[in-house]
Amino acid sequence: MMAAVQTDAESGGVELSGRKRALVLRVLGLSCVSLAFVFTFNNWLIHWRGWPGLPKLYSHLEIFGQTPLPTPLSGGELAQAGGQAALYLVTIVLVVLWVGRDTSRPLVADAERLSRLSAYIVRGAFFAVFFVGLADATLSFLRVEGFLADVVGEELAKDLGRSKYRGEMVHYPLIFASFVLALFTRTLGFHWLALFIVVAELQIVIARFIFSYEQAFMADLVRFWYGAMFLFASAYTLLVEGHVRVDILYASFTERSKAWTNMIGAIVLGVPLCWIILTRGMWGKTNMINGPMLNFEMTQSGFGMFVKYFMAAFLVVYSISMLLQFVSYAMRSAAVLLGETKPEGNGNTTQSEAS
Repeated sequence: MMAAVQTDAESGGVELSGRKRALVLRVLGLSCVSLAFVFTFNNWLIHWRGWPGLPKLYSHLEIFGQTPLPTPLSGGELAQAGGQAALYLVTIVLVVLWVGRDTSRPLVADAERLSRLSAYIVRGAFFAVFFVGLADATLSFLRVEGFLADVVGEELAKDLGRSKYRGEMVHYPLIFASFVLALFTRTLGFHWLALFIVVAELQIVIARFIFSYEQAFMADLVRFWYGAMFLFASAYTLLVEGHVRVDILYASFTERSKAWTNMIGAIVLGVPLCWIILTRGMWGKTNMINGPMLNFEMTQSGFGMFVKYFMAAFLVVYSISMLLQFVSYAMRSAAVLLGETKPEGNGNTTQSEAS
């Protein structure tokens, strides 16, 4: 009897230890993705709304690679910078409280929630590039052929010839509508977008070789949609394990060894890559993401599509959706190691569940 009690105590201790590890993993994983959203939001406040940002909160010190300013922030700027810094701390506290509300919640449940959020972001982005591509290509066609003024009037035609105006008055409303639409549909649209790319390329071939007609916006549309499909589909491909794996030793691993490999790979290689893209792309006004977006950068051809700045935002969608999926992937692997789930395909959800 004492042996049985001792065995039960040991199993209970192992189970308790497993729950503690699961709680730590949940806090770390959810904090990682939450802070990415906070960083992106703060980037918008700094470079679009003119807020000072966290670095300037310590502008009198030689940190963050900046030259010290003669005087520190004061007044309203100090409150704004302090609020931005507090966002990071508040986010971590909220994550801890959220995890503490239900300590028995399995890792797979959080992993599935992250996958659904990633799928929603990708759905909204797919609808956005589809509608923006069609609208901008139509405007570019009317403009290059001289029909735009007849359709919308001389004054509005001049405004639509400026990338900033077209971005704010045409692209932004379509992006907002796309993410609203993504709330009510569960299709990811990869196959449809691939078909549209083929159609866009086909009309270039037909127009060029049959009608001897070609304009810059026609090729811009193909590049715009192809870039979106290549970057946005990456998170979904990771979810269904569709990426090419250089399989030399992996196939002979046990299920636990596969779970260790996937978890370590996601944490050590995947998550840092996404953060590097975000920080290197959005740290300053001239960085590779902020620069084109702030200037509404367009192609060198004045009669091409005005979406080059939009393509810089593809990297934001890619890095955040992949970050969500990498953390989800790591949680699923950890669930296998902790015995929460059976090691069947690393616990990945099906296409319908992801959608």
